[in-house]
Amino acid sequence: MNRLIDKVAIVTGASAGIGRATARLFAEEGARVVVGARRRSELEALVDEIEAAGGKAIAVAGDVRSEDYHKLLVSTAVERFGRLDIAFNNAGTLGEAGPSTGVSEAGFAETLAINLTSAFLAAKHQVAAMADNGGGSIVFTSTFVGYSFAFPGMAAYAASKSGLIGLTQALAAEYGPKNVRVNAILPGAVDTDMYREANDTAEKQAFVTALHALKRVAAPEEIARSVLYLASDDASFVSGTAALVDGGASITRT
Repeated sequence: MNRLIDKVAIVTGASAGIGRATARLFAEEGARVVVGARRRSELEALVDEIEAAGGKAIAVAGDVRSEDYHKLLVSTAVERFGRLDIAFNNAGTLGEAGPSTGVSEAGFAETLAINLTSAFLAAKHQVAAMADNGGGSIVFTSTFVGYSFAFPGMAAYAASKSGLIGLTQALAAEYGPKNVRVNAILPGAVDTDMYREANDTAEKQAFVTALHALKRVAAPEEIARSVLYLASDDASFVSGTAALVDGGASITRT
């Protein structure tokens, strides 16, 4: 407990799934948290939960495709809580799926905008605030899809999420001298709304489950604990990594 005491964090995609679980865990560990997503009512419910448990949080609803939104998230952290130490850039989408010959240019561009460009825009302003404060930790949510292996019909998703790994490495190299660490997590399948949207039958879920060495999918809280490690001082010498949190999917052939 208290691994994030006196720290201030931003979490995007916080209205559900991994983001929501991570925001709650950050608060439990002592951080003051700015939670972001499009759905204001879900964010406000999350803030109520955090504060009922004795934590501190504020909701800022908006669209991660907007650079102004990322400016607002950072300015809110600094103005309300005095600083910015941690950012978990987790917002994402499956995007337009299906055979690549049928994916529209607009659908592909939108997927990149939500999954990749938004992460760059977020980090652009987070890094500046952290550097002014003596350093910090940024974590992106990438995926095993397009890194360990891929699935048919997910070109936009795989391309956008794989791009986060290059972004992670570039930012880590550029801002390491400012004591800003940058890492990405690569989850396997996680039991979230997005997972159930992509795997909407028992047969699909059984197939995905079998891909993992642990023969199950993760709970969002399990992924949150890996994010906590990278965000905390426990990972003080970890930067530029693409950290698999995939239940052994990357090494399983049975």
